[in-house]
Amino acid sequence: MRKNPVTFRATVVLAFVVFLVSVFVIRLIDIQVIEAAALTQQSVDKRSIPTTVYAKRGQITDKNGIVLADSVMRYNVTVSPKNAKDFLRQTDRSEVTITPQQAAIEIGTLTGQKPEEILKIIADALAENPKSDFAYIKKAVDVDTFRALNALEIPWLFFEQAPGRTYPNGAVAGNLLGFVGADGLAQAGLETGWDSCVAGINGEEMYQRGADGVRIPGSTVTSVKSQNGGTLKLTIDSDLQWFVQQSLAKQVDKYSAAWGIAVVQEAKTGKLLAVADYPTLDPNNVDATADANRGSRAFMSPYEPGSTMKPITASMLIDTGVATPETQVWDPYYIKFPNGAEVTDAVMHGTLPLTLTGVIEQSSNVGMSQLGDTLAPDQRYDYMLKFGLSSVSASGYPAESAGILASSDAWDNQTHYTVTFGQGVATTAIQMSSAYQAIANNGKLIPATLVESCTMPDGTVVKPDVPETTQVIKPETARTTIGMMENFVTKGWITKEVTVPGYRVAMKTGTAQQPDGAGGYKAEYVVSNMGMIPADDPQYVITVVIAEPKITFTSMVVPPVFKAIEQQVIKRYRIKPSQGEAPDFPIRF
Repeated sequence: MRKNPVTFRATVVLAFVVFLVSVFVIRLIDIQVIEAAALTQQSVDKRSIPTTVYAKRGQITDKNGIVLADSVMRYNVTVSPKNAKDFLRQTDRSEVTITPQQAAIEIGTLTGQKPEEILKIIADALAENPKSDFAYIKKAVDVDTFRALNALEIPWLFFEQAPGRTYPNGAVAGNLLGFVGADGLAQAGLETGWDSCVAGINGEEMYQRGADGVRIPGSTVTSVKSQNGGTLKLTIDSDLQWFVQQSLAKQVDKYSAAWGIAVVQEAKTGKLLAVADYPTLDPNNVDATADANRGSRAFMSPYEPGSTMKPITASMLIDTGVATPETQVWDPYYIKFPNGAEVTDAVMHGTLPLTLTGVIEQSSNVGMSQLGDTLAPDQRYDYMLKFGLSSVSASGYPAESAGILASSDAWDNQTHYTVTFGQGVATTAIQMSSAYQAIANNGKLIPATLVESCTMPDGTVVKPDVPETTQVIKPETARTTIGMMENFVTKGWITKEVTVPGYRVAMKTGTAQQPDGAGGYKAEYVVSNMGMIPADDPQYVITVVIAEPKITFTSMVVPPVFKAIEQQVIKRYRIKPSQGEAPDFPIRF
């Protein structure tokens, strides 16, 4: 039987249509059922934009809770280059077309950029990737600028949070606090040293954009929560810190000096109440300060302390029993020792019959080097180590110097003698303050601290690790040494310069040349005062150091700062007037 051609063709077409429909049905099932989840995720991924949720950096406060460093919200301005096109803006009367050129003018007026600069950012991003969806226009704009930009309602302009750092008290303790960079990362000072306390941990969130690049409302999902930083509480008294900085700056400028340091430390606790450096850093405007002045010289810059080392040497002699305040020595202006070392005093004089107390009162290098030689070098070296020389403090300040102190077996003939009066050794102001703190505290050294605590966001309080205290000299030795320093004040030229009526003060001045790096000494001097108040029951140690004063290099440069700080400490902490009279040790025999 012969097939009908028409029927045959219809059957073939029908079979092909059935096959084709089957393919589409199978593919539809595959897309809608089997691959549905994967395809949906791919679609979401293409629309989803990851953004960082910035954590808040913790505060840094003084001992009384006054905020010295805080976080403030800033905003990064971003653009979707591929969507940077004309858009319609609704006005009161009509819709107006805004071109990218016009939008760039509006943006630049608020960000301080030229329109062509903004257009170039967009063009460069598209040149690198024609589908570019992200580029920075301006980083870290303030809240007011953000609000003004957001009010422009430019659909291809976006914002991301970028917490910044602010220092409400400006330069107060600026050299201690340090600063953070534009990226929010710590770069110097306690911001770096205690970053583990104040640094937060950023989180992440995702949101979806439509085809026009605009965020889809309600699409934001947080994938990782941010964790804010803790609060770092310092031992610093910000009011005293301000006063000390002002007093120091005035005197450094008056004498055109290179720099200055002033420190106030609690004698019974080792806590640092003020650590001033000048020139001073304002962390709000880091670029205004030279690199060399951005850290704290009190911690970072060792200097030869000069005669302020003499009471420390005297305490060693008394503690070992080889001398008393009345021990006698003939003191010529110049002496040459058997090993060839030569020592002179600062001022020409005839041979003087001095006691150990008189050596301190006259600040005699020749006398101290002779008496110091009665103690073996290794004994002197061990004492210097126990006084904290060649060690860093417990402050946690980064890049702190340990100073320069060679072991006694490395001392040359000259150094053997000069270390007794503070040359041939380099210390930081913090180390010298700590050594005097030990004398003031009945011979017990408590490592200097700058941080009281770190309080984490959950309320956990962490105290810094502090090394054990060290009994450097006997309590009676400390009391005797303080008495000799009192005699320096009551019987010397400095009496009127540092004495506050009703209060006894023990102190020593220092005037020291500094190494020139070529085996000799510079013509300039570093002058300093180290002291404690009240001398009958020392509560506070005061250190003032001024480097390379140009008008005069004598110790007269420093006492006005010392006395101003002394008076302020007495008033601020309501120190009771002294009891009794200063001891009366003989100066000559």
